[in-house]
Amino acid sequence: MINNLAGKKAPKEILENIEKLIEAYYTNKPDINIQSQKVSFGTSGHRGSSTKSSFNEDHILAITQALCEYRKSAGINGVMHIGIDTHALSTPAQETALQVFLANEVQCKIAAKNSYTPTPVMSFTIIESNKNSKDLNDGVIITPSHNPPCDGGFKYNTPNGGPSDTDVTSVIEKRANEILKDGLKDVKFIAKDKIYESKFLEIADFITPYVKALDTIIDMDIIKNANLNIGVDPLGGSGLEVYKKINEIYGLNLDIVNETIDPTFSFMSCDHDGKIRMDCSSPYAMASLIQLADKYDIAFANDPDFDRHGIVTKSVGLMNPNHYLTVAIWYLFSNRKSWKNDLGVGKTLVSSSMIDKVVKSLDKKLYEVPVGFKWFVEGLYNGSLAFGGEESAGASFLRNNKNQKFINFRRIILNLLAAEITAKLKKDPGVIHQEFEKEFGKAYYKRVDAVANYEQKAKLKNLSVKDITSKTLANEEIENIYTNASGNNASIGGLKVTTANGWFAARPSGTEDIYKIYAESFISEEHLELLIKEAQDLVTKSIEA
Repeated sequence: MINNLAGKKAPKEILENIEKLIEAYYTNKPDINIQSQKVSFGTSGHRGSSTKSSFNEDHILAITQALCEYRKSAGINGVMHIGIDTHALSTPAQETALQVFLANEVQCKIAAKNSYTPTPVMSFTIIESNKNSKDLNDGVIITPSHNPPCDGGFKYNTPNGGPSDTDVTSVIEKRANEILKDGLKDVKFIAKDKIYESKFLEIADFITPYVKALDTIIDMDIIKNANLNIGVDPLGGSGLEVYKKINEIYGLNLDIVNETIDPTFSFMSCDHDGKIRMDCSSPYAMASLIQLADKYDIAFANDPDFDRHGIVTKSVGLMNPNHYLTVAIWYLFSNRKSWKNDLGVGKTLVSSSMIDKVVKSLDKKLYEVPVGFKWFVEGLYNGSLAFGGEESAGASFLRNNKNQKFINFRRIILNLLAAEITAKLKKDPGVIHQEFEKEFGKAYYKRVDAVANYEQKAKLKNLSVKDITSKTLANEEIENIYTNASGNNASIGGLKVTTANGWFAARPSGTEDIYKIYAESFISEEHLELLIKEAQDLVTKSIEA
């Protein structure tokens, strides 16, 4: 159900009390016996809210100490790069993390004056730092991504620049909870006023090297020469200075429509549920930029840590992330002549099957994985994949030169790629996707959320093929039931069911008391709704048994 505030500017009465939020970060103490207050790494780090005692100083003390111990055991003894986004809890969490890292004599680099660092910039920095280093370097990004202003998040990126896999996060999570249970006795930390006196702390410019390297992956000249009118809304996020630096270095006609940094995110339009959520794939959260679509040849936005993209075109307005991924894949493989012929395409299993059809038409290999960008990192890093994309509006791809070794630029490049496509083909990505629909058929795609408690989510996560006894789905014979992804055989943490003309996938949320159903039909809207209804019935029957 769509809330009355959806798409409207957030009223004052729902804005977060930042002073109360930060006070709770220091004063609230998590109860290790309550599941929601334990350290828990989802698809992308630990997330929570200080007022709910799920993201507090104690959590960061424990996680950081556990991370120090993990690094030592894994032989990672180089520089720890630390970046933060614009959420209110990110700055105090960075301070806490530094107290522990520096006490453990971990060499740290942070941005000057506590400024902000987008996730793709941090990933790029980690990879670049390891090129000529005898020691392994890694990083932490303190962000809850697109989550509401009350949330905080803590993500660990390994030396390959990508988010850590479950074999790493499970170790850190387990040890952090042990430290919490033992009253933080094993945590080493220095006083806050000693942080900037430490010989283990270095201040760095993360943004300039990243922006200077953009022309190795995007044709910045063709964008500039086309003199496109480009609009960008950073949504109050960590990449504002990146876009300013892009204008400075490349001289694009890029108009930053909103330069406000405000931890309440008071400038946002409310999301579908009436909450403030900086989700650049949501037409409700993106309402203000969508209204400007006719003013620009192409426009785009990012969430606060810049690990999602939102593409706004004159032809269709805000593009469905699946639609844009399909266009990006087709364009890149049609225009990156330096790419090797045997490179594959990575997609999450809840992404549109239109991608499958386009990849088949390109005669490329498809690599389907569970939800999470982390599953693409190895393939991009070792050169077996040219592209990896998620349904949640994120992707990355190889550079446009003979030295194709992966550099994790991620979401900002998807925005700039939309400008390159528009400049080169003289039509925006929305028009191109409409052409795909004429060739391959129209896809009807939707994601819905349903309430589920911890026990029900655990049941869903552990469903097996035999738990689905139905032979049909939405009046079609069930062809396949998956609990492991076809590309890497990794657990879905749920299941996927396919028919000749449709599919659904169900998986629990890692951060909220909900489960998610993704569905797609190549028949009609009515068929899509039937798919979703029957999917919900199947899941409900399984998790409430």
